Amino acid sequence: MDDSLRPPSFQPAGDVEELSFGGSVRPGRTPRSSFDDFDAGNGDNPNNPKRSHLWVRVVVGLVTAALLASGGGWTWWMWDTRWRPIDVTVDSGTGAETVRTHVGVTVDVLLERNGSFGRMPGRLLAIDGSELKADGGGSVKVTVDGTDVPHGLWSDTVVPEHAAVTVANGDDVTEEHTVRHDTVAFGTDDVDLTGVIQRFRQAGRNGEREVWVGKESGIEVDKGLTEQPVEMIVESVTPRPAGRKVIALTFDDGPSQYSAPVLDVLKEKKVKATFFDLGEQSLAWPDAEKRMVAEGHQVASHSNTHPNMPDLDADALRAEITDGFANLKAASGVETTAFRSPYGAFGVKQWEAAGDLIGMNVLWDIDTRDWSMPGANAIHDAVMKDAHNGAIVLMHDGGGDRSQTVEALPRIIDDLRKQGYEFVTIDQLIKLSGK
Repeated sequence: MDDSLRPPSFQPAGDVEELSFGGSVRPGRTPRSSFDDFDAGNGDNPNNPKRSHLWVRVVVGLVTAALLASGGGWTWWMWDTRWRPIDVTVDSGTGAETVRTHVGVTVDVLLERNGSFGRMPGRLLAIDGSELKADGGGSVKVTVDGTDVPHGLWSDTVVPEHAAVTVANGDDVTEEHTVRHDTVAFGTDDVDLTGVIQRFRQAGRNGEREVWVGKESGIEVDKGLTEQPVEMIVESVTPRPAGRKVIALTFDDGPSQYSAPVLDVLKEKKVKATFFDLGEQSLAWPDAEKRMVAEGHQVASHSNTHPNMPDLDADALRAEITDGFANLKAASGVETTAFRSPYGAFGVKQWEAAGDLIGMNVLWDIDTRDWSMPGANAIHDAVMKDAHNGAIVLMHDGGGDRSQTVEALPRIIDDLRKQGYEFVTIDQLIKLSGK
């Protein structure tokens, strides 16, 4: 390039003096990239230890400022949400009072710090009302601004500033219980067994009583009848037909071989009688049964096998009576509920167990004791001595040798007729008496 064309200040590269970072120009020197020639105390030197300490101080300052800023925020948050005192109004039943607490307080803490304001849990009561545990009932009752707060939510429920809180005693709680139903036996005060004829009028029916049993105390409380018992009614009758003179001849334990001779006498004398027959004997002598019915006599049951009824349990008693009636019907064709218990033994317990099976239990006024074979005259005299209007005479046509009864019977009939007696069956006697 022509030197004449260069600017006056232009110099070849080798003749230029560079501007150093230190502010001096040194001719003939090639620029360097290191800072080795600079003053070690120069703050612009990155290798200067003083400069490193400065940066640490800056960072620490910034962190400290940040911590101070954040700490102040946290402190403010804690103050506003946890530490700041607030007032609430508490009414525990003795009048409202202002209570100082702190913001964010929950119901459980408020109560704990103030002794539940003198209120107590309810009691646990036995089912009879007696106390089992003084504090075993419902928890203290709390409302906040009119809203009930259940015990399970106390620790989650914050009491607002200026809230209206009510605190009341807990409710008493009655222990849990089981229910038992007890049978109430029907009464027998109306079972009258004083008469010679005892008639069934109303079946007894058991009632039921509800009983509560406390699960903790074991105490039992009678809650009353859930079903009223029904009294058994047995009516006693001692027939005495007004303006008449009647007598009923009855025969037990048949039929047997002596039934036909007895029937022959009755037929000849035109007398109607009542036969209390055993079920097993009826099956053994069906022709005798049929003849009794055909000739106008009354047939009734004397049980099936002649046991002593009080010796039987309820099931056996009922079976004995039922079988006796069934066999009598099978032999005679007659369905009846008229009954004479063997030995006359049929007390209150038997009526309780089987009274619904019989219509009446027929006893007697005159016992001839013919079963002991005292002689025909003794049998005759027993009847004549005690004969009266409405009398029921006991004799036998079965159960042993009844020849003396057969022998005495004609004279008994004749002599009673001489005294003006009419002969009737049991059904006729009851009808005539108007009972």
